[in-house]
Amino acid sequence: MNLHRVDLVSLSLFSLVARTGSISKGAALAALAVGAASKRLSDLERSLGTTLLERHSRGVTLTEAGLALQRHAQRILSDVDQMAADLSDYASGLTGVVRLWANTSAVTQFLPAQISGFGRANPRIRIELEEADSNDIVVAVLDGRADLGIFADRTPALGLHVLTYRHDRLALVAPAGHPLARRKAVRWEQAVEYDFVTLAKATSLAKRLEMETEKLGRRLKNRIQVRSFDAMCRMVAAGMGIAVLPDEAVEPLLKPLDLRRIAIDETWSDRTLLIGVRDLDALSRHVRVFIDHLCQTG
Repeated sequence: MNLHRVDLVSLSLFSLVARTGSISKGAALAALAVGAASKRLSDLERSLGTTLLERHSRGVTLTEAGLALQRHAQRILSDVDQMAADLSDYASGLTGVVRLWANTSAVTQFLPAQISGFGRANPRIRIELEEADSNDIVVAVLDGRADLGIFADRTPALGLHVLTYRHDRLALVAPAGHPLARRKAVRWEQAVEYDFVTLAKATSLAKRLEMETEKLGRRLKNRIQVRSFDAMCRMVAAGMGIAVLPDEAVEPLLKPLDLRRIAIDETWSDRTLLIGVRDLDALSRHVRVFIDHLCQTG
């Protein structure tokens, strides 16, 4: 077996032949003459030391070795396409890409303005943002899918270097006619008497509320779970329950939905959002510049 003689043109041709079940059809898609395509396939089989195709009057079928090569070829060709796309960015003048994963609180409250400002000051650095739960963000940074992550405190982050990003405060949101609507502040033990609209249980916010409720020896009355702060507010406005959200995130929706914001008189309602990276000293220049921007404009 001589893998050094396996080239991308032959792999692409083989993939097309495997997909169409015909050497002639595969050759046409690859813009090759049938004779040239047939020779390439024969050379590929010799290089790998095994038969890949069973040729018959109606076309070709894949051998077991051919099926194995097809799986590898699809992955290799996909990686090559991705490499070409990435490098085309650099060819057009891009100097760096920052892969950022962040939780809903950061995405909703702080990041739009910060990313926009960074983009204007650094047009050759692209920010790729993915919104996720805090636990998933930590895992993404640890396994290299993200260059940095922004997540809530209380999230286990063993193995990451952690920096303080922003502080926010949680508030209770209720519809205008709710019994708590006229209160300026409530203790948590008073709030848990009522039905709640929450995010999914895996989110750091939902876990925080469950933990604080369990400390009281109670269970949170989760009436409905949704996926966004906007959906939470709309469910509250529809009378489905009350909710806990970051203060700044709910501000734009108070008047349009006729909601009331009530302070939560508990120390845990003050949160810290964190930036996590695997190795602060090993960061690329453009990632370090972006982190500096996040911290300085926070």
